[in-house]
Amino acid sequence: MSEVHLKTPSKSPAHSSQTRLVDVAVIGGGIAGKACALGLAQLGLQTVEIAPDLGQPVPSPQGMQWGQRVYAFSPSTQKLLAHLQIWDALDHTRLQPVRDMRIYGDRGEKNDQLHLSAFEAGTPQLAWIGEANLIEHTLDQASRFQNKLERIADVLEKIEVDPEGVTLKLQNGTTIRAQLVIAADGANSPIRSELGITTSEESYSQSAVVANWNCTYPHLETAFQWFLPGGDIVAMLPLPNKQVSMVWSTSPENAAELLKLDQVQWAEKFSTIANGSIEKQLGELTLNSAPTAFPLRKIRASRFIGPESSPKVVLIGDAAHVMHPLAGQGLNLGLRDVAVLLNILGKRESFRSPSDPVLLRRYERQRQGDTSALLWVTDKLKKLFSASSNTERQLRNWGLGLVNKSHFIKQRLIERALGEIDFE
Repeated sequence: MSEVHLKTPSKSPAHSSQTRLVDVAVIGGGIAGKACALGLAQLGLQTVEIAPDLGQPVPSPQGMQWGQRVYAFSPSTQKLLAHLQIWDALDHTRLQPVRDMRIYGDRGEKNDQLHLSAFEAGTPQLAWIGEANLIEHTLDQASRFQNKLERIADVLEKIEVDPEGVTLKLQNGTTIRAQLVIAADGANSPIRSELGITTSEESYSQSAVVANWNCTYPHLETAFQWFLPGGDIVAMLPLPNKQVSMVWSTSPENAAELLKLDQVQWAEKFSTIANGSIEKQLGELTLNSAPTAFPLRKIRASRFIGPESSPKVVLIGDAAHVMHPLAGQGLNLGLRDVAVLLNILGKRESFRSPSDPVLLRRYERQRQGDTSALLWVTDKLKKLFSASSNTERQLRNWGLGLVNKSHFIKQRLIERALGEIDFE
């Protein structure tokens, strides 16, 4: 979006015959935006999705090389994708169930660890690991056959909000009139800014280095995470066929150095960090993709709907919240936004429009609690393991062992990670 304007006239504007009328417009072409647009159309709402890259469908992933944008999909995400009727359409040979998680402290002592087990929790799996383009490709395919959904590959240049709805003007000259707009336009959301919705933002002064690896030992369907002295966090997520996806959270300076390493230098690195336990768990690691890096930060919007006086816009996904990847819950949190919104609109009384303030405020109330809790826990964990004093180091590692001994606490942690959504 190159430019956005907000206008709140005292009465509804007149519309020319050139203005196209829809129930809902979704702005954004990421996973959350695509899932939301498909779900809204399945509810029978005339929906348009607008994003510059929608004219280039995401190709289906092929071969033995996995994409670098890899996510952990919680059971709440699986339930949403099943509700959208795309879960069974995914290529499940490219999805890896996670049945165990092992988290290690930074002292290297045997008892400084937390083990979460699907078997102990009474659930088939804790999560699935899969590629972003696997989900996006399947959403693209499903959207082609949804007659209530139109996708427009263009840029939103202007948005005007009035008490009766929203007028959208696109770069190609098209004008669209919608009852409700869904802002799925990313962490730097122009729509959020134009609505005057403030955010609390914090840079973690870290970058995430991501790469995929072949390993000589089986990963045993286990996701591993090591907290390292100094605040780095290394996660190894299982992929099919004895592969793992690495997410290494570190300082921007160290990230730049890691990107320069060759295969031999990476092998030396894995043999030394975490007392060599990464190699002990996974064996020899062979690079299977070019490493890349992206900055880490925390963002939380003060409100999830706007404007305040007469809301007509809903924030979802990164437009509403961004979190540290240590818990692997960023995408899941965004898709729970989608699930809650679809559930509320699907159950709305016949006399309520999709933009009825009662419905939108209901959405905001339900999402605020889940978002605040997950952002708070993730942020505190990150800062706890970045603290450098000996006392803090002993306490946090002792805490991992203590939690590991408590079935009740572990069960609560797993329940939080699984997420709860309702489509009944």
